[in-house]
Amino acid sequence: MIPQQSFTVASGFFALFYKEVKRFWRVSFQTVAAPVLTAILYLMIFGHVLEDHVKVYDAISYTAFLIPGLVMMSLLQNSFANTSSSIIQSKITGNLIFVLLAPLSHIEFFSAYVLAAMVRGLVVGLGVFLATCWFTNIHFEYPLWILIFALLSSGVLGALGLIGGIWAEKFDQLAAFQNFFIMPATMLSGVFYSIHTLPAVWQSISHFNPFFYMIDGFRFGFFGVSDVSPWFSVTVVGVFFMLVAAIALRMLASGYKLRH
Repeated sequence: MIPQQSFTVASGFFALFYKEVKRFWRVSFQTVAAPVLTAILYLMIFGHVLEDHVKVYDAISYTAFLIPGLVMMSLLQNSFANTSSSIIQSKITGNLIFVLLAPLSHIEFFSAYVLAAMVRGLVVGLGVFLATCWFTNIHFEYPLWILIFALLSSGVLGALGLIGGIWAEKFDQLAAFQNFFIMPATMLSGVFYSIHTLPAVWQSISHFNPFFYMIDGFRFGFFGVSDVSPWFSVTVVGVFFMLVAAIALRMLASGYKLRH
């Protein structure tokens, strides 16, 4: 027989997870449809302009090369947006206290928010893929790698969103975190190009960007070719996830900027 306390905690975890999923799904036209439309516009503009001028890998068109990058970019940005926007809104409106009073450990709090962020990221990523795969022939060379990098990367950005939302005290601080860290790291990670087309110094700098390994490993799952080994990429992403998860859990456990 399950103790009443365990049942209550489990119920609290699933209730928080359900709340976070329902929160973005109720405005899915904004949280899902809008990012899909943005990705289609990127593909139509860059694909049309650069299709005959850029060759990244042999036997792979630029449009095909671009699609996995756009899928992952959308997945990353929306995973981050889910946790960061939820936390900052709850802090500003003052209703975060009701979540903190629930019988939830900081691990369960972290898990509920990050898993909900992963759901949003994966839903948007799938939507982008389904909307863009009609533009060219694209196949799955190693589907398991695609799944691994999609799950790991959405988890990383969900945890980063939690950190950003906890750290920020107002919307412009969160916007600065996103505009000066998340957006540049995403856009300079190889979404629209291979780092082998860059000058040597920028290639070296790109290797310090963990987002590069997320996109490069994800793209490997589609084409079987990449700029670095997928095993090295998954190691970097895995270590980065453990790092940001540890920071987020520490912030939650200490009540940093959550309890006043």
